[in-house]
Amino acid sequence: MADLPLPPGVDAQRLAEARRAFESALGSDKVFFEELDRETYTDKFAVDDALHHPSGAIAPTTVDEVQAVMRIANQYRIPIWPISRGKNLGYGGNAPELTGSVVMDLSRMKKIEFDEQMGTVVVEPGVGFYDLYDYIKANKLPYWISTPGNSWGSVMGNALDRGVGYTPYGEHTKKICGMEVVLPDGDLVRTGMGAFSDAPTWQAYAYGFGPSWDQMFCQSNFGVVTKMGLWLMPEPESLMGMDVEFDSPDDLKAMVDTIGPLRREGILQQSPSIGNWLRAAAVLTTRGEWTDKPGALSDDVISAIRKRFNIGWWGVSLRLYGREEVNKASYKVLEKAINDISPMSIKPTSWVKGEPLEHTGWTGTPMTFPMQNVNWYGGRGGHIGFSPIIPQDGSKALAQFKRTYERYKEYGMDYQGSFAFGERHLTNVNAMIFDKDDPKMMKGIDPFFRRLVADAAEHGYGEYRTHLDYMDLVAKTYDFNDHAMRRLNEKVKNALDPNGILAPGKSGIWPTNLSGEREA
Repeated sequence: MADLPLPPGVDAQRLAEARRAFESALGSDKVFFEELDRETYTDKFAVDDALHHPSGAIAPTTVDEVQAVMRIANQYRIPIWPISRGKNLGYGGNAPELTGSVVMDLSRMKKIEFDEQMGTVVVEPGVGFYDLYDYIKANKLPYWISTPGNSWGSVMGNALDRGVGYTPYGEHTKKICGMEVVLPDGDLVRTGMGAFSDAPTWQAYAYGFGPSWDQMFCQSNFGVVTKMGLWLMPEPESLMGMDVEFDSPDDLKAMVDTIGPLRREGILQQSPSIGNWLRAAAVLTTRGEWTDKPGALSDDVISAIRKRFNIGWWGVSLRLYGREEVNKASYKVLEKAINDISPMSIKPTSWVKGEPLEHTGWTGTPMTFPMQNVNWYGGRGGHIGFSPIIPQDGSKALAQFKRTYERYKEYGMDYQGSFAFGERHLTNVNAMIFDKDDPKMMKGIDPFFRRLVADAAEHGYGEYRTHLDYMDLVAKTYDFNDHAMRRLNEKVKNALDPNGILAPGKSGIWPTNLSGEREA
């Protein structure tokens, strides 16, 4: 039997007392402290399986129960790590940052409240993308959701971690409008217009009066979000667009410099994502079909894979949404702009309301097939993501790609990368796919990741989210005025959570009493 992981400063007796208090407040069927339970709440894609083990888990189903949990945690000084559905694979999954924490699993909280007139929804943490999609279909509501590349996670959790989708509503955190939050001391607050009792405008206006707090609860450990308002996209009259392939790695510059202005101008309102050949190929084949040689794939093997599946070195899907006549006019502008940079191929697509709909991320359809990429090497596959924010500039994007690609080759890894467009920025998502049954490969992942963080930091680029292992490392790169932002975050943390019991270490934010746990 494995040793019981304990939080710093907590002995087994105090943890047992806290467990009994949780059982009294929630019922024993919502409290999980057996060895198998603890194994359930570990990171299945962990680079180091010895890290981030919980002491147990609890599963409250109401706001009152969440409040009770926080009061008990304060009484016994037990760190709590809340998760929505625990599907944040590649970033830590359902495991806690601090070993010995009790995971608070909110996946059983699944209420949905929909305002059909305004196109807003209030969801609880356990509502997944499939749940919301099915709800909309079952109730014949004229709205589309926006889904990430792997859609089995929580709608709320994805927005809180600033996840993205592919429609005009793809920057999910920007569509948050109002939250209900349990603070670390168990108090309950509603943000924005929700601070006004029975306000009919809670999901209509995000800011309320005075400071606006919605973004303060994103990627933070300042409170447990139990309800979130979101805006949804009205079902468009039509959709038009194209799937485009480009032949050369150097084409990235022209792609960024062409798509970027169209995005900023508003011709493209979606969130396009340029992906390299492996993003497409890794769900169609596996590495073992092509070579058994170690190290990064050669250009000859890459060319053979691309030829079989007729894919470019880079590919991007571009979509226009809205009134059909407007889309037709915009498509002419888009088509000319793309043809001017000599693509390898263009595959047009169009849809009008009433016709059968393509079931893709571009239409807000939940999907999970992209996770097949973890089978690329064979064995127990996994991945972590390295995702710096870079300027929306073709030359800088190409330079970032070339630096990163050389590092992949240096560490003997196959490169899977993408460049996702915001309105003014690019998110350079690099997937480190690995085989957990290959000890040599796994030994290299940590130094490889740290090297990429250092490379990006040298050019002023920081990650927008990261795996549990690297939260302190990434927070450290945000170093203006001797890490003034980290100091500010921790002042707020200590004010709201003086006992340091809520998600200590999340995003590199440590309470004073646990500051010794920060990675040096």
